[in-house]
Amino acid sequence: MKDIVNTKIKFREPYRPFAPSVLAERTEEFFELPDAVEHYPARYMLYVVPVRQSKHGVLPAITHVDGTGRLQTVFEDANPRYHALIDRFSQATGVPAVLNTSFNLKGEPIVTTPANAFSTFSRSEMDVLVLGNFVVEKDRLPQNRQMVEAVPVGVK
Repeated sequence: MKDIVNTKIKFREPYRPFAPSVLAERTEEFFELPDAVEHYPARYMLYVVPVRQSKHGVLPAITHVDGTGRLQTVFEDANPRYHALIDRFSQATGVPAVLNTSFNLKGEPIVTTPANAFSTFSRSEMDVLVLGNFVVEKDRLPQNRQMVEAVPVGVK
């Protein structure tokens, strides 16, 4: 996944790692951070900590060459929607973490508006864009239109 995101979306060197967003309550299973929920700075990706050796193969896209990861702990009370997304991913895969990176293309500022998001999505090789309660699937976009009707999440 690291290679796909680096080459098709971020357009940057393939060796560059990404960060994990991990369910706060499950952090210690995957990272060497005792009492993880007590470390407030971890909510903001301010810690680089060792990935548990047994989890390197489970988290290859976010494990740096030195065996560490710059993690973000996600708490249900602070970010219920993101927490729920990671929890659903965990239920499907057994991994309570997702790859986290800034939403921008190489050399561009971070996306700040829905228009920026759609523009960045359109110029990358991303397949799907989620904007609030809407999902935009690239293969369903009209080829000759700039604006599209977005479909609410859960509606097909």
